[in-house]
Amino acid sequence: MRKAAIFILAIFFISMAISGKVSRKTLTIFENEAPETETIASETMEFVYDYSCCIDTTGQLEDNFISDRMLLQIGPDNLSKFSSYKNLTVDSLLMNLTPEQVGEAAMSGKLSNGEFMTIFKNYPDGKLTHTEKICMDWFKYQEDIPELEWELTDSVINVLGYECRSAVCNYRGREWTAFYSEEIPLMEGPWKLHGLPGLIMKASDKDGHYLFECIGIKSSASRPITIYKVPFNTTNRHKYYDAKHRYDINPYAYFEAGGHGHITVTDQDGNPSLDAYDPVELQYDYIERDWRK
Repeated sequence: MRKAAIFILAIFFISMAISGKVSRKTLTIFENEAPETETIASETMEFVYDYSCCIDTTGQLEDNFISDRMLLQIGPDNLSKFSSYKNLTVDSLLMNLTPEQVGEAAMSGKLSNGEFMTIFKNYPDGKLTHTEKICMDWFKYQEDIPELEWELTDSVINVLGYECRSAVCNYRGREWTAFYSEEIPLMEGPWKLHGLPGLIMKASDKDGHYLFECIGIKSSASRPITIYKVPFNTTNRHKYYDAKHRYDINPYAYFEAGGHGHITVTDQDGNPSLDAYDPVELQYDYIERDWRK
């Protein structure tokens, strides 16, 4: 059995600004071991999605979208898992590299993580479980699987050769348009979206700030559905968003407040950045806009 993860191989910090109006602070923390996992179910089908979200709704940042490749795994008894495909690849690399190779891979960018957001539906039965790593901390909360009130509409598109019909719904502050295929009779979809008479192949919010699109299907799959065996902070949805917001507006202060040490941030000339620990204002909102309530 592998040991628990040993954190912090390298830390990088980036500050970006456009005309002094928009800034974004990021903190990347590499691990030199993959977290131990527990298998919770076998997989029967899997679907790969491209995921993108806008991190600057003002349009002032040159790259105002971030993206990841996500995996939707379907298991027995309506259980599903939606997680980062990239992180599965990183975990696999970590399990097969020596410590020296890990350092080389980290410096070359091969260990850059994707989204730590993971959504389980019907785990446990009738519940939705959200797990996520924020800085050094793992969070987990559960809620009842949401009942989405979809309205079927007339639009039709083609995704991967499947005819997909449209539906719209309002969910936690965003209006979503989804395209589903009755040729794949699963009432499933990416993220927390579900409940249509076919798999949701594509979905986006009205503003175009969040987008999911299926790009690959494996109708017979055997990858295990797993969950990390880590010391989760069990919380609720609003407290999770509060922690996420505190980290996003000031990752260095969040890191230090957790007792992990002090980060010295310098500019391109090597001079200390005096405002590194000042919070910044986010130029976007989270996928669930009701998080402040």
